[in-house]
Amino acid sequence: MTVTILRSGFLSSVQDLGRPGHRASGVSLGGALDPHALQVANLLVGNAESAAGLEVTLGQMRIGFASDRLVAWAGGEFQVRVANDEIPAGHAAVVRGGEVLEMSAPEKGARAWLALAGGIDVPLVLGSRSTDLRSGFGGLEGRTLRDRDQLLLGPPSEAAAQISRRIGLGRYTSWRAPWDWACTAPLHPFVRIVRGSDWSRFEKSTLEAHQIFAVTPQSDRMGLRLEGEPLALATKMQMASSGVAPGTLQVPPNGQPILLLGDCQTIGGYPKIAHVITVDLPAAAQLQAGDEVRFAEISLAEAQDLLIERTRDLQRFRVGLELHLR
Repeated sequence: MTVTILRSGFLSSVQDLGRPGHRASGVSLGGALDPHALQVANLLVGNAESAAGLEVTLGQMRIGFASDRLVAWAGGEFQVRVANDEIPAGHAAVVRGGEVLEMSAPEKGARAWLALAGGIDVPLVLGSRSTDLRSGFGGLEGRTLRDRDQLLLGPPSEAAAQISRRIGLGRYTSWRAPWDWACTAPLHPFVRIVRGSDWSRFEKSTLEAHQIFAVTPQSDRMGLRLEGEPLALATKMQMASSGVAPGTLQVPPNGQPILLLGDCQTIGGYPKIAHVITVDLPAAAQLQAGDEVRFAEISLAEAQDLLIERTRDLQRFRVGLELHLR
């Protein structure tokens, strides 16, 4: 079965959980900028968590379905509709043959992740179906989606069939993912960080919690360019290039930080003042041009505890879904 992209929106692409293991060859991790949201949406429609779905930036998308298919989405504050029904975030829903799914521009946030039962069946490149827009490979011909594109879907799982039967003549499930997993627009005015390797090289007052940065229009999937009071080095320095990763907050000579996201390069030569913690990267992925962001420092141990807690909660969610379908 295929679905047809009737309106592609601002920037929509096929993404899965990325390409780990290839950074030594200079290949970015890539994948969904909020892998957790995509995992949750995939679980809701009976997919493997690594199945390819759609990452939609700033909405304005319409998708036509030739036959019945289970879908779920998570992300910013979008309105998603099928016929006269609104599809809430974090629920599995049935789109029937001949119907069109429409996603509006967001009230808050920037991106949404849409999972379709069976996953999007595009060729694997280096073990992933994700679109690498800068390198031009993966996804659908290595590019963003366009109007009239057709995407092949894989066969739905037995779990997807069970969920569809539970929905029956309705539109979506009565159960849902946790609210803060489904609606990932920032809930607080700051993003938590841990100190980077070059933290001590900056002036003492740098990156205090009251300091506000604005996201500039030059931001993309590679990183968020921020603008505010310049971050000043205590002394000038020359640096050799070293490894960077999604979440690294690096500072070029103009003092305006860059928060690296999923499509970031594998090495960089700018000082690394801090790293956004893994559980707050979803909030960073929801920032768009003009949004404001502040940073709050926590310890590495606290960051690790938060990630362990979310990992345990995700495992409980998997088990809960399995029990619900028995």
